[in-house]
Amino acid sequence: MTKDYNDLGVEFKYLIVNDMDRKFGLWVNTVGFQSIQPNTPYPLRDHPSGYYFNTQKGRILREYQLVYITKGRGLFSSESTPEKQICKGRLILLFPGQWHTYHPYLQTGWNEYYIGFEGPVVDTMMKGGFLSKENQILEVGLDEELVSLYSRALDVAEGDKISSQQYLSGIVLHMIGMILSISKNKIFEIGGVDQKIEQAKIIMNENVYKDIEPEELAMKLNISYSWFRKVFKDYTGYAPAKYFQELKLRKAKQLLISTSQSVKEISFTLNYKSTEHFFSLFKKRTGFTPLEYRSFGRNTDVEE
Repeated sequence: MTKDYNDLGVEFKYLIVNDMDRKFGLWVNTVGFQSIQPNTPYPLRDHPSGYYFNTQKGRILREYQLVYITKGRGLFSSESTPEKQICKGRLILLFPGQWHTYHPYLQTGWNEYYIGFEGPVVDTMMKGGFLSKENQILEVGLDEELVSLYSRALDVAEGDKISSQQYLSGIVLHMIGMILSISKNKIFEIGGVDQKIEQAKIIMNENVYKDIEPEELAMKLNISYSWFRKVFKDYTGYAPAKYFQELKLRKAKQLLISTSQSVKEISFTLNYKSTEHFFSLFKKRTGFTPLEYRSFGRNTDVEE
C-alpha cells in the first residue's frame, strides 16, 4: 500500500550489502523520500557524508540512482548534461563515477523520491544502451504506480528481512523497465505521433494479403517518407517494410497450421513474388521450410 507522505515527510534507509547479495548481480544501497519546502536549505544534513553534497561543487557517486520529482521544480547538470530545468514528472538518472549536481529552486522546493543501486546487471544495461549518460532526464509524468514502487522499496528496506536485497533488486528492475517504457512512449505522444504510427500498423494489418509500399503509406498519412521511416522504426523496432514482412510471415505461419492450403496457395494468397521467394524467405526467417513448420506445429499443437 502506498504511503501517505505529507509535505513535511522525510524518510530514508541506507542498507548493508553482504557478499551473497552481490552474487545476485544487483543490490540496493539506499532508498528514500524527502519533501523540500520552499526557502529550505538543500540538501538536508541528515545524510551520511558519502551522499551529502554542496550543490555548488556537486558530487560523484559510486552507484546508480533514480531520482523522481513529483512536486516543485529545480535544476540539474552533469558532466554530460548542460544545466536543465527539472519539474514534477521528470526523473533523473545518475551514474557511478559521474560528476553531477541538482537542487530545487528556493522559492518552490520539491518532493523527491530516490533509490541508489549498483551491480553487473545494471552495468550490462548501460553497455546495451538501455541507460545513457546522454539522456539523463526522462519525462515520465506523474505516475502513482511508480510512486508505489518507491514506497514499497522503503517498506522492504525498513523491514530488513532475509532476502530483502533480492526483493529490492526486483523492484529496481521493475522501475527501470517501467521508466524506459513510459519515457519512450511519451516522446511519441507529442503531436499525435503515436496515433500516426498506430494508424499505419492498422493499415498494414488490414492489408496483409496485399502489397503495401511504405512510400505510398506515408503519402496516405500525409507525412514525409523519411520522417515516417525513422519514427516508425523508433516506435516499433522495425523499418516499415520489414514490419509488413513480419506481419505476412506471421499470417503464413497461421495459415500453415490452421488450414490445408498448399504452400503455393499460401504464397499466392499473401501476394509473394513467387513460391520460391516465399519458400526461401520463410526458411531464412524461421529455420524451417513451410512444410516442416506445418508438420512441427501440428505434431506439437503449437501455433505461433
